[in-house]
Amino acid sequence: MDITERFLNYTKFDTQSAEDSQSVPSTKKQLAFAEYLMKELKAEGLDDVEMDDNGYVYATLKSNVKGEVPTIGFISHYDTSPDCSGKDIKARIVKNYDGSDITLSDGIVSSPKKFPELLNHVGEDLIVTDGHTLLGADDKAGIAEIVQAMCYMRDHKEIRHGNIRIAFNPDEEIGMGAHHFDVDKFGCEWAYTMDGGDLGELEYENFNAASAKVNIKGVSVHPGYAKGKMVNAARLAAEFASMLPADETPETTEGYQGFYHLIGMNANIEGATLSYIIRDHDRKKFEDRKDFIEDCARKMNEKYGEGTCVAEVKDQYYNMKEKIDPNMHVIDIVLKAMQECGVPPRVQPIRGGTDGAQLSFKGLPCPNIFAGGVNFHGPYEFVSIQVMEKAMSIIIKICQLSAEYND
Repeated sequence: MDITERFLNYTKFDTQSAEDSQSVPSTKKQLAFAEYLMKELKAEGLDDVEMDDNGYVYATLKSNVKGEVPTIGFISHYDTSPDCSGKDIKARIVKNYDGSDITLSDGIVSSPKKFPELLNHVGEDLIVTDGHTLLGADDKAGIAEIVQAMCYMRDHKEIRHGNIRIAFNPDEEIGMGAHHFDVDKFGCEWAYTMDGGDLGELEYENFNAASAKVNIKGVSVHPGYAKGKMVNAARLAAEFASMLPADETPETTEGYQGFYHLIGMNANIEGATLSYIIRDHDRKKFEDRKDFIEDCARKMNEKYGEGTCVAEVKDQYYNMKEKIDPNMHVIDIVLKAMQECGVPPRVQPIRGGTDGAQLSFKGLPCPNIFAGGVNFHGPYEFVSIQVMEKAMSIIIKICQLSAEYND
């Protein structure tokens, strides 16, 4: 089986996760794919294949060298985003893409005018959707690349490598992918998530992240007799929102710039709730942002009375750079692998999170490498077969270089 067939098989499974679920995985349909993966890995001859009660799949490609070399790992998630349907995906291949518009279905066109990223892949074979679902390259492309690389090394004994551990997990798209990941069972000195975007992407910096829920208590009184009595929580919610800087939102920032993001608001006279996410790459600025939210709540209470406004701020994850910096050999190996495979590296910060960030803080340094998907989470998603093949070659080269690594 080649990497294209493997990936297309994976897209047949609907593995959409659900943010409002309390179960693990968040949807039962993810388990159907996890069981398929487990059977596939066993059929391909990998060792230590298992799936735990939470749907995390682990396996090993055994070392073929004598002596002690580092055990390293590769990780991808199998859930797809709740933002767009992943049911009945109808993928097709556009061979030798010529740079023109791609008609996905009647009236639905993927055009380089809107998606200039397409022009980076002229002459390549692109896998696209029919315009009604996402594709699932995020992150089934990563899974296909990892499995294909393991099979290639299994069949090419001349490629020297140590023990290679692989793992596939649910619920990354809802921020829960690393929560039940068993780092001790995985048993690696370091690992890589294959969950980045286009060719050459390498990421080992991400946002520090927190959530903030702001609860405002109001007093409802008949509006005709409300003077000096009513406290309109809906109006106070709007006032609170206006206290945050208008030029520090997702739609006004880029690169290393952080933001406050109002993701939801429920309000009436008696009560209001504002839900925010807080993001910044810089740890001090991140702490300052959290303090600012709480300062705004204090100012509201000074103005309208103690207990009117309560801000609950909770950390979600941190910038993995803090854990990667002392282990830069993990990055050096990737950069050398890319160089030897003819892939120009594109090192950039993630304006978001990754399972690797949480895993890094669990003691497993885990940067993120490209998997090839573009335009994630929507019907215009696509992946280049040639980029998937490059990602597979990077995995193999990392395994070779890691076997030569001497601390």
